[in-house]
Amino acid sequence: MMPIFGEIEWREMFVPDTPLLEIFLRGTIMYLSIYFLLRFVLKRQTGSLGIADVLVLVLISDAAQNGMAKNYVSITDGLFLVSTIVFWSYALDWLGYHYPRLERVFHAWPLKIIQDGRFVRKHMKQELISEEELLSQLRQHGICDLGKVKEACIEGDGHVSVVKQDQS
Repeated sequence: MMPIFGEIEWREMFVPDTPLLEIFLRGTIMYLSIYFLLRFVLKRQTGSLGIADVLVLVLISDAAQNGMAKNYVSITDGLFLVSTIVFWSYALDWLGYHYPRLERVFHAWPLKIIQDGRFVRKHMKQELISEEELLSQLRQHGICDLGKVKEACIEGDGHVSVVKQDQS
């Protein structure tokens, strides 16, 4: 009589079928490549993820999976790959914290997009932010008049921060 759930391949499930160093190298190369691609090419978020952003992330994850996984079967291979990705995420934050010169490479600094009630068009163009998109961000901060803004910056995480003019 055949078992209800079939035979369980314990060895295949837990014994790595790919050398751990290869998994680490594949995960490292893919993580760092995607990290820097997103950091320098797709850094603009303006505070939230849109449909296009989610689509890009899903497609990147699917494309990267093939390069990282090499069609592994065991749970151990998968867990080691996930651990490699988590390691690099933590390592880059740790390096940026302990070595301030690296912080600029790993995390974008604020970029001024409004100064004394005027758009800084050069920076808006650099970040591909339209006037309407920026005005929408100001409204979310409760500001309807551009003249009431002393300065606004797009922060490293993509959010817009606003400093109002003094009321005195």
